[in-house]
Amino acid sequence: MHIVEKLIEDFRTGRKDKESFWIRLGDKYVLIQYFAVRDEEGNFMGTLEVTMDIKPLQAITGEKRIMDN
Repeated sequence: MHIVEKLIEDFRTGRKDKESFWIRLGDKYVLIQYFAVRDEEGNFMGTLEVTMDIKPLQAITGEKRIMDN
């Protein structure tokens, strides 16, 4: 928990705007990303956390473009 508190303090002071971590949780490979949310003047408003299992992404090959079905 103290790591997240340090990260939020870094966001609040402007030392960082984003941070990413990845860990294995059972059969999942989890990417956790934190983003500083700021207003138009750059004032810190809060933090956005995005968590996803990226294991399926590791199997991707080739290309898929926006207009592909």
